[in-house]
Amino acid sequence: MASAWNPDQYARFRQERSQPFFDLLSLVRRRPGMRVVDLGCGTGELTRLLHDDLQAREAVGVDNSATMLGRSAPYAGHGLRFETADIGTFSGDPPYDLVFSNAALHWLPDHPALLERLTRAVAPGGQLAVQVPANHDHASHRVAAEVAGEAPFHEALGGYVRVPSVLPPEAYATLLDRLGFAEQLVRLHVYAHHLPARDDVVEWVKGTTLVDYQQRLSADLFPEFLVRYRARLLPLLDDQRPYFFPFKRILFWGQR
Repeated sequence: MASAWNPDQYARFRQERSQPFFDLLSLVRRRPGMRVVDLGCGTGELTRLLHDDLQAREAVGVDNSATMLGRSAPYAGHGLRFETADIGTFSGDPPYDLVFSNAALHWLPDHPALLERLTRAVAPGGQLAVQVPANHDHASHRVAAEVAGEAPFHEALGGYVRVPSVLPPEAYATLLDRLGFAEQLVRLHVYAHHLPARDDVVEWVKGTTLVDYQQRLSADLFPEFLVRYRARLLPLLDDQRPYFFPFKRILFWGQR
């Protein structure tokens, strides 16, 4: 879905989307001269903050979206660079002192196999720090899957419906232990967002969840998908201003 990402749409809720990044960063243990990789770095703005806060010797931001990375040039330099690559096939060689990923790995399937691969990219004594959205049971996500299963979208999508790959928090704790992380922290955090109105939930998911369907549908059909999604979703949400939007995320950290 690299081509469908819209940096401006994603940034509409910049403050709300960035807070989990800072919470994840607070879990990282600082060490001098770290080599760091940020998987799913987007525009690179937060990767710059990561690099500077850790005073890293070297950092690389990896993303597969040319539109997002097209905004990264102002943040590069002084030990930070950006690469276009698929994080679904990423392998660190040589391994990194910190493998960091904020709001990206939920797009990838089979998290047990994924974490096993990412662990190989963590140097001995190194750290893994990950944040994944876990709000797939909210109406904003459930309705998208329902609409995708209806005509004409079901046929146009070839039967595709996005299936959540995010595991329960305790599953990540078990995986980190099995993968040899000597220390770990796993937590479920409910972020309390106050959006101007319930309509803004649609704007929120247009920048994330609905990108998956936008990439797979034609330019003529996706607007129809969006109209039906909006009509189905809004009656399920309280009509209040501001609209309270609880959003669950899982943050986990481990050190080998």
